[in-house]
Amino acid sequence: MKEVLVHPGPRTEIVDSPIPKPAANQLVIKVVVSGSNPKDWKVDWLPTGFNQGDDIAGIVHEVGADITDFKLGDRVGAFHENLAPHGSYAEYALAWGYTTFHLPAHTSFEEASTIPLAGMTAALGLYKNLGLPQPWAPAETSIPLIIYGASGAVGSFAVKLAVLSNIHPIIAVAGKGEKHVATMLDKSKGDAIVDHRNGDEAVVQGIRDALKAAGASGVSYAFDAVSENGSYQNIYKVLDPHGKITLVLTSNYEVPETFTQSNVMVADVHGVMGIKPGGKDFGYVFSKYFGRGLELGTFTGHPYEVVPGGLGGVETALKDLKAGKASAIKYVFRIADTEGVEL
Repeated sequence: MKEVLVHPGPRTEIVDSPIPKPAANQLVIKVVVSGSNPKDWKVDWLPTGFNQGDDIAGIVHEVGADITDFKLGDRVGAFHENLAPHGSYAEYALAWGYTTFHLPAHTSFEEASTIPLAGMTAALGLYKNLGLPQPWAPAETSIPLIIYGASGAVGSFAVKLAVLSNIHPIIAVAGKGEKHVATMLDKSKGDAIVDHRNGDEAVVQGIRDALKAAGASGVSYAFDAVSENGSYQNIYKVLDPHGKITLVLTSNYEVPETFTQSNVMVADVHGVMGIKPGGKDFGYVFSKYFGRGLELGTFTGHPYEVVPGGLGGVETALKDLKAGKASAIKYVFRIADTEGVEL
């Protein structure tokens, strides 16, 4: 099979590799469309090239001995384990059964490929880290929430899940993707957009003004889906002194001691980081919830752009991600468009 290895730069090479075999609780999925994520170019400390793709959308090719929820030919989406072999930048990929979900006929593989990593990151941040009400037990009172970077995939899924949890008012910080963000918000419940392009002081004042307009006396929860360029510093200026903030990037942040800060470790759902118990169960529950939401139409994927050339387009897409060219979209790859792939 054809497989992409990502090198620092980013630079990619397409190689021929054997089709993987599943362990007892794994599936081999024939990848129809692969998504991409910023971490795919950011992980540049590996000594050799590596298949960094983690967003799988395709058809079940083979199942492990202990898989009971899926069968050959099923249409699925799946979150591949970070930094494990046989990622989604290939004709065939491996996924654990507990981070795989069924796709209804009306959900395209392109849409499905935008969900796995970003959707799970959003769910972990909101529910495991911030401890907010989950969609099947939605909030019954007002819970103001800041989502910084709301037009990106992680931020957008955080908005969508917060809405399903009846969490309002949502103060969404965005930029040129604000039109996309506006489609997800409910102004009647106090939701508002603050444009970060107006500078830090304007962002801080904009958040304060939005909270006041919504009738909120303060805000105790923040999801920072940017975690750089002053984002969390702006949040600290408006967050309740004993509030909670979760960030998608890890670093040695200077955190005021009264705040509760956490970092979203999406690898936790595969038990990789070992930071919190229950990660695999969390991954199972929300993977199934994503599939259920797609079936009912209550949950949708992120806007996407199909990159020409299939796997041959991965390098261009990763360079564009690094350059910050993607706004309110995810780059996805149709594997059948790859030169040399036999249909």
